[in-house]
Amino acid sequence: MEKLLEKKGFICDMDGVIYHGNRLLPGVQEFVEWLYREKKEFLFLTNNSGKTQRELQQKLAKMGLDIDEKHFYTSALATAQFVSTQMPGAKAFVIGEPGLLNALYEQGITFDENDPDYVIVGESFSYTYDNICRAVKCVRKGARLIGTNTDLTGPTETGIVPACRALVAPIELATGTSAYYVGKPNPLMMRTGLNMLGVHSQDTAIIGDRMDTDIVAGIECGLDTALVLSGVTDREMIGRFPYRPRLVLNGVGDIPAAAAEHHPRLALEAVAG
Repeated sequence: MEKLLEKKGFICDMDGVIYHGNRLLPGVQEFVEWLYREKKEFLFLTNNSGKTQRELQQKLAKMGLDIDEKHFYTSALATAQFVSTQMPGAKAFVIGEPGLLNALYEQGITFDENDPDYVIVGESFSYTYDNICRAVKCVRKGARLIGTNTDLTGPTETGIVPACRALVAPIELATGTSAYYVGKPNPLMMRTGLNMLGVHSQDTAIIGDRMDTDIVAGIECGLDTALVLSGVTDREMIGRFPYRPRLVLNGVGDIPAAAAEHHPRLALEAVAG
């Protein structure tokens, strides 16, 4: 834990790490206060493509966390940047929420379901059989298939729900086409996150609740890795993977608690001040 406390930068997942749905997880307030108090650089790097940076900022504000928009980066933004560099001015048929639609629009990508260059799929509350059929038709006509992230499921306050990869799967199966996924653990998103953080990989830790996205991304990018058990992964599941996180925590609240144990005088001064 002492090694983690000494890191200069922190990349944190959000779903299952900071909140479940609209419920802030235990210890998050103390963790964020510790990040600011210790002058750590931090970035909330989420595979969820549904919300814009401002919407994420406002969501946390309602939960009592005042965090600037610059501390958020999403798979929607990464996807929009990737598509715009591959084909400037591309046309796309999109299944997704405002976070994805807004990111694509800001990068000059237009929406076209008749003759698109890409079919782009993210998390969606308007996911329908009709949309699947339209997407399949476009891919069969030559559109490239893009998924914003590889998450099969995601945690909410009511339990585990299907996420992006589960929504893309029917399109892949019906067309025989494999999607290209942009979000974690894709190095494209991780490199951008590190550049935004402004901290070298060896001085950075990633904190997440998923072995197949957060932890493997951290290992492959040379970051320190901490898995929290507050999301979709339990201790039994860890053994199913050929790689391991360096630390396993109950939640991010374990970090400020450990800091208080290591530096009790500083913790008392922070409470008093």
